[in-house]
Amino acid sequence: MSNEMINRRNIQWFPGHMAKTLRLIEANMKNVDVVLQLLDARIPLSSLNPELQNLTKNKPRLYVLNKADLADPSLTRAWKDYFHQAGAGCVAISAKQKGSASQVRSAIEDELKDLIERRAVKGMAGARIRVMVIGIPNVGKSTFINNFAGQARAKAADKPGVTRGKQWVTVGNYDLLDMPGVLWKKFDSLEIATNLAFIGSIKDDILDIEELAMGLVSQMQQVYPEKLAERYKLSPEQLEQGAWELIETIGRKRGMLISGGEVNTERASIMLVDEFRASKWGRITLETPPRREIVEDDQ
Repeated sequence: MSNEMINRRNIQWFPGHMAKTLRLIEANMKNVDVVLQLLDARIPLSSLNPELQNLTKNKPRLYVLNKADLADPSLTRAWKDYFHQAGAGCVAISAKQKGSASQVRSAIEDELKDLIERRAVKGMAGARIRVMVIGIPNVGKSTFINNFAGQARAKAADKPGVTRGKQWVTVGNYDLLDMPGVLWKKFDSLEIATNLAFIGSIKDDILDIEELAMGLVSQMQQVYPEKLAERYKLSPEQLEQGAWELIETIGRKRGMLISGGEVNTERASIMLVDEFRASKWGRITLETPPRREIVEDDQ
């Protein structure tokens, strides 16, 4: 399937509320001191919304690599270095774990050190810090804010598109402006579209499940062939197969057969995507840091 077909299909899932969110973000930029953008630690680049990058380029930015407990620790370190070297703040957390909020508070204060010092000189020490929290759908914003606030102040759900409309959440010295998750209108590549679908940021019925599984095993063949081989007991020869043949092989090994001995590839594909999402393959990061220009261009 061509990237154009994938793009056409994805354009259909840019609901009106997402366009409204982009306008809200732009209108409220003047009301905040810092922008905190949550990314998924397993796909930091694919979860970096270029439209959000453009809208927030004139504010101090802190990138929060969420779900770091599901990601490859060595690659998470590499991604933190990538953002730091580009002059951006970056911290890796798991929003569900206690202690993550204090890490983020320290990072915000570090990012806004100059502003806090200027306020102190003006006799405004302790003035509230206004933080806009943004990110793609299903990246964990509501869970993060609930953890930060110490109670369930924002709705959290394991599906995209739950938080609608802006909401301010006051936590101690912080005013957090929670924005709904927002995608962008056209994805640059099949890889980005499938990465977003893997983590549940795009509704599952937007991309065909067999295409999704093909994209997933193709990436795994490149970045974690040993984990794929271990999980599904694959020989070196089987690991070299094309993505479609590999799905058939895995389905056959799991006994997912239909009449005539053929493999039920849809069932095998659903199983593969579900097992990735459930972290059955271990801690996995599907992207390695590129050259720094991508972030530097936005500074």
